[in-house]
Amino acid sequence: MSTTSPSARPMSGTDLARDILDGTAARAAEIARRTGVRPCLATVLVGEDPASVTYVRMKRNRCAAAGIDSRHVPLPAEIDTAALVTRIAELSADPEVHGILLQHPVPRHVDERAAFEAIAPHKDVDGVTTHSFGAMAFDRPGFVSCTPGGILRLLDAYEVPLRGRRAVVLGRSPILGRPVGMLLLARDATVTYCHSRTADLPALVADADIVVAAVGRPEFVRGDWLRPGAVVVDAGYHPGGVGDVHAATAATVADLLTPVPGGVGPMTIAVLLEQTVRAAAEQLGV
Repeated sequence: MSTTSPSARPMSGTDLARDILDGTAARAAEIARRTGVRPCLATVLVGEDPASVTYVRMKRNRCAAAGIDSRHVPLPAEIDTAALVTRIAELSADPEVHGILLQHPVPRHVDERAAFEAIAPHKDVDGVTTHSFGAMAFDRPGFVSCTPGGILRLLDAYEVPLRGRRAVVLGRSPILGRPVGMLLLARDATVTYCHSRTADLPALVADADIVVAAVGRPEFVRGDWLRPGAVVVDAGYHPGGVGDVHAATAATVADLLTPVPGGVGPMTIAVLLEQTVRAAAEQLGV
C-alpha cells in the first residue's frame, strides 16, 4: 500500500464518497416512497475476468447499501458484438432499468465502442457514450464519466482553484483522460493532454499546477517531475496497492495528493450511484 509523507496533504475520496452515498441513499428512499419504485442499475458483465467480477460485485453491494436495485446481466465471454449490442438495447428499452453499466474492458473480439453506444443517453450513468462526452465537452447537461466526475468533486471539496490554472492530463482514454480534460477546460483551466508519444514529458509535468495521472503504468510519474506545491491526482491502481504516481517521492513535492487506495476509486462508485438515482428521478418525473 502506498503511503505519503506529512508534506503532502492526502485528498481522501473515502470520506467524500461516504457523504455522497449518504445523500444518494436518502434520495433513493424518497423516490421509492413517492413512486413505489426503487432506482435500478443494470450491470452487464461479459466473461469472468476476476478483476471485473470483483468490481461488479463491489458496485452491486454498494447499490444495496444505498437502496438501489441492481440487475446483474452476466454474458458469456464468447458473445459477439451484435448479440451484446442487442442485449444492451433491450435494457435501454426496459422501463424498469434506470441506468446501465457495461463493465469494461470487454473481450478483445468485441467492439467496445459499439456496445457503449447501444446505451440510451438517458441511462448512460457511467458517462461512456459519445453523447455524454459531447455534453462534457460543451458543458451541457448530461451524465459525466464517473472517474473524471469524481476527480472534479475531489478538487472542489479540497478547494483547489481551477480557473486559469495549468493542468496536465497524462492519458487520453475515452472514459478517463479525455473527459477529465474536458471537465477541467469547462472550469477555465488550461489543459495539456500528454500520452505515450509526448516529447519532453517531465518538462510539461513540471509546468503544471494540477497533474492527473491516468496512464495505466505503475509509479510512472516521479516526484522530481513535479512542480513544488502541485496538486496531484492519481487515477491508477495496480497490484500491490500502487497507482500511476510514485507516491513516496511525489509526497515530498506536492501540496495535495490522492492516496492509492482511498482516493479516486471510492469517488467513481459514488458518482455512478448518484447518477443512477438522478436518472431514475428524471425518468420517473420526481
